[in-house]
Amino acid sequence: MPRPRKWRKVCCLPNSSRFGPLDFAADAANAVRMTVDEYEAIRLIDMDGFTQEECANQMNISRTTVQGIYDEARRKLAESLVNGKVLWIEGGEYRLCDGRGSGCGRGGCNRHRCGRGFEENIGGENAPNYGKTEDSNEDSNTGR
Repeated sequence: MPRPRKWRKVCCLPNSSRFGPLDFAADAANAVRMTVDEYEAIRLIDMDGFTQEECANQMNISRTTVQGIYDEARRKLAESLVNGKVLWIEGGEYRLCDGRGSGCGRGGCNRHRCGRGFEENIGGENAPNYGKTEDSNEDSNTGR
């Protein structure tokens, strides 16, 4: 029996989930798909200046897992830039942080400062998580 997967903690979703050339159709042949946890590793390491160890602690996974996620994310970025492909950021196995923790990186949680899907609803709770949920293998955003 395989070991259960650890959910990767993500503080924020990207403001836009599609990047790339404006003059191409975004079909499967002209697209690269990056997961939200790969995006988070790029954000933490390249944008916020975290070490891989700090990134691992932030995402609640091992450093070697971060290294693999980061390497794959960089490969996908390079493929998109060099080959002129559209980059889609979606899916993956992650959980959004609850937005209340001070342990969300340097200077507190980034949840209120970036991304989409964080509007307050009528009940006063944050919008639901995107990505796969703990209770199912379905993607709550796409149903896959």
